[in-house]
Amino acid sequence: MKIATDKLVAGSIAAAVAGLLMLAVFSMDRPAMAAQAPIHVPAPTGAADLHQAGVKQARVVFAGGCFWGVQGVFQHIKGVDNAVSGYIGGTAADATYARVSSGGSGHAEAVQVSYDPSQVSYGQLLQVFFSVVHDPTQLNRQGPDHGSQYRSAIYADDAAQRDAARAYIAQLQRSAVFVAPVVTRIEGGKVFHAAEGYHQNYLTLNPESAYIRINDLPKVAALKQQYPTLYRERPRLVMSLSAR
Repeated sequence: MKIATDKLVAGSIAAAVAGLLMLAVFSMDRPAMAAQAPIHVPAPTGAADLHQAGVKQARVVFAGGCFWGVQGVFQHIKGVDNAVSGYIGGTAADATYARVSSGGSGHAEAVQVSYDPSQVSYGQLLQVFFSVVHDPTQLNRQGPDHGSQYRSAIYADDAAQRDAARAYIAQLQRSAVFVAPVVTRIEGGKVFHAAEGYHQNYLTLNPESAYIRINDLPKVAALKQQYPTLYRERPRLVMSLSAR
């Protein structure tokens, strides 16, 4: 589970755009942990290299540990129009941070990514997800966070997206780039629920948070280094919390 001194006690946040006052206290005594080193993975080929010609906007949901870092990375990718932190896999009644973080809700912390396929392909998003966003060989955990709510998964209602993700996982397994099997789940037909407002844009708003500095800012730096043509310096922040 996330250590409460950083995630539940989060640092003072003033009134949000919607007028909601969110106040928390930031603590710097979270135990330090070494950041996970990003890995270089091959670009998707064949069936994994999905290009959605003629599609103006597409959506997919990525789950790969704490949604703060997942959202932060995708917000820095050119062609991503919106990346919303939220919950997926459980019921609407359980789609709250308190329920999800306690475990057993069925939900995963996840990020719904809306993107323009003419600017960034689905295959490119997959490559980033499997390299700098998270370690797809970790079962029900990422870094310091443990529990099924931190599972590795891709939720796509589009069959072509699901097929491409499965093809890419098979490609990665053949390449032997990972020493352990990829455990990422591929699913469809699940409802995404946007998380509470104070979780949105968390990486950008809290760069001095110990959790963000140790676990997530290195991922953004890796994105810039490994995928310079995809990287944009100014992140595309959440403007809408609409869910599907």
